[in-house]
Amino acid sequence: MNRVNMGVWGWVAVFVLAALVPLLGPSGYVLDIGINVMIYAILAYGLNVLLGYTGLLSLAHAGFFGIGAYAVGILTLKAGWSFWLAWPAGVALCAVLGLLLGLVAFRTRDDAFSIFTLGVGVIIMLVINKWDALTGGNEGLNGINPPAGLEALAQGAGLRLSGGFYYLALVSLLLTVVAVARTRGSVFGRSLVAIRGGEDLARSAGIDVMAHKLRAMMLSTAIAGFAGGLYAVYVGFLGSAATGPVMTFTVLLYLLVGGLGTLVGPLLGPALMYTLTQSLKGLQDYQYVVFGPLLVLLVMFAPQGLAGLWTRLRGRRAVSAPTPERAVDHA
Repeated sequence: MNRVNMGVWGWVAVFVLAALVPLLGPSGYVLDIGINVMIYAILAYGLNVLLGYTGLLSLAHAGFFGIGAYAVGILTLKAGWSFWLAWPAGVALCAVLGLLLGLVAFRTRDDAFSIFTLGVGVIIMLVINKWDALTGGNEGLNGINPPAGLEALAQGAGLRLSGGFYYLALVSLLLTVVAVARTRGSVFGRSLVAIRGGEDLARSAGIDVMAHKLRAMMLSTAIAGFAGGLYAVYVGFLGSAATGPVMTFTVLLYLLVGGLGTLVGPLLGPALMYTLTQSLKGLQDYQYVVFGPLLVLLVMFAPQGLAGLWTRLRGRRAVSAPTPERAVDHA
């Protein structure tokens, strides 16, 4: 069995095991952690498209997460839309706004690009925080209802509403992983990796760098909005804190821990770090005393994250393992 097939079956096993969790009767706390991990993983996959594959550090990522969330909240609460219509509308809005951002931001490069997008992220947070009539301002949006039919569907399967949300998040994560995996394996995805290696070199190979970067930005912001819409309907309350740079840096930390540019990293990072954060909630004032040294050690010994560390260790093991040719030579 080749490595590609092993990877596919590994993902199948992960999702099958995850699908069995609600059937084992876990507590609501366990399901809550699982749902949040999957939402943050979706958000990390969006950032990975830009940073991991294209080499562009956008610090406005949480802003689009907030736009997707508030689009769902506003359309369902104030316009009377169904969640199932508001959710794709929020995703489309984030993709269009991502295109507009890219048209301006891609006139800059490297550090200037990151600083510019950080400013855009702060502006998005301030607009959400100050536009009282639309977003609720400091008070936020309250009372966002669960998706229509989700509770009835969950009860029909003998589950609580939290179980229904868990499966909704799991299906959403599955769609995201499939979309990102197909993107990475396509000509478009390989072109993004070439751009990460050097824009001038990619241009000389005939790649339309600007067009590809715009498409990557649209895909990244659309995935962020996808995660935001799911977050809004799960939490039922929105505040501007979820849209600020702190959220972006948190997801960036998850991605660095999991592994930039890998398919499993955006899932591995949130699964480890969010669960660890919740486990250390009683030591909230001292969490970063623990996380700081761990992050330093990770950067020193595993700069490509845990996924990269695993790949490196597996490669060493494969090199050190005796091959049939070596066995003949030793004989």
